[in-house]
Amino acid sequence: MEKIEDYMRLPYKIELVPDIEEGGYAVSCPELPGCLSCGDSLEEAMKNIEDAKREWMNVALVEGGTIPVPENLEDYSGQFKLRIPKSLHKQLAEHSKREGISMNQYCLYLLAMNDAHHVANWK
Repeated sequence: MEKIEDYMRLPYKIELVPDIEEGGYAVSCPELPGCLSCGDSLEEAMKNIEDAKREWMNVALVEGGTIPVPENLEDYSGQFKLRIPKSLHKQLAEHSKREGISMNQYCLYLLAMNDAHHVANWK
């Protein structure tokens, strides 16, 4: 792709965070590092992030940089193989049985809880 309009049509992730203290919204495009804006309303914030994306891409092209393309969830199957010690396998099986859910569901729960904790403490 060489034209900014081609990139602008791609489905980049947008993160929108309400500003509780001052009102309005902060908005960013995490796949374009440093691309952020704000707005007093949801509509204004979304318009402003589109302008910010366009300017971010303009600067990248002028400076000879590359414009990353958005991640595609279809690149991920939702499955991966994990080797664990037999003792941990036994503990997970026992805990999931006690909870009355499959070991797959129990492990998914543990991963999600740990990931949420990690993200909350990472910021």
